[in-house]
Amino acid sequence: MSENHEYSEAVFAESSRRSLQSNCDSCFGLCCVALPFAASADFAFTKDGGQPCHNLQADYHCSIHKNLRQQGLKGCTVYDCFGAGQKVSQVTFGGKDWRQVPASATQMFTVLPIMKQLHELLWYLTEALTLQSAYSLHDAIRSALEETEQLTLLSPEALIELDMPVHRANVNELLLRTSELVRAEAHHHNKKPSAYRKAYNRGADLIGAKLKGADLSGANLRGAYLIAADLRGADLRAADLIGADFRDADLSGADLTESIFLTQAQLNAAIGDTQTKLPPSLTSPSHWQ
Repeated sequence: MSENHEYSEAVFAESSRRSLQSNCDSCFGLCCVALPFAASADFAFTKDGGQPCHNLQADYHCSIHKNLRQQGLKGCTVYDCFGAGQKVSQVTFGGKDWRQVPASATQMFTVLPIMKQLHELLWYLTEALTLQSAYSLHDAIRSALEETEQLTLLSPEALIELDMPVHRANVNELLLRTSELVRAEAHHHNKKPSAYRKAYNRGADLIGAKLKGADLSGANLRGAYLIAADLRGADLRAADLIGADFRDADLSGADLTESIFLTQAQLNAAIGDTQTKLPPSLTSPSHWQ
């Protein structure tokens, strides 16, 4: 594979990721209205879906955005729409908000979680294109990415009728093959004896697990329950983290630099510090400071 090809894929990925990041200034506060939540450790009060949060202002900004955690709304700081909010607001509904056109409100709120799923798939597929270990799959990945992007441009009616479980399953099969190639190469280059590496299966129950300093490089942690796990100083390079639950997991000093399919929302739910190493496409949450 040529250096020019690698460079073009990297430039494409960087450009695509920008459109897959939340831009609240271009959104109609959709997550603050469309999504329901219940009083819990993550939310200080209960709100029904379709009901505007009482902290939502007329300009669609949150009046306590800088103090959400202090106000008992940690769940809001964890949520990430992958840029679906602005896509629904500015593209699907052409910049006409639910206050201007109340008749569109229910439809707009129904479309948001569908668009979020599509944008999340775009995030994973975009990353997959940058993984050189999976170069043999890049044509198929690019095709799936283009198909998914086209689906995001459907009308509200067509999006609501879209069979998302089938599309997700098709894309996930491709992402799994990508993961297997990346992790196989990581294991090949790992100089440590395999007996010293932890091995887990998809959906592993690791709630509260003591994994400080663990070698989890190249591990299959898809859908793993890592709630409140101690991962301080753990090696998570080339680990597949798609869907892993990192709520209150301690990632202080952990190395996630080459982990695959990690998202900002997962980091937002975790605990970390200035020594936590992250992929370049992600940033340390403000509460880690």
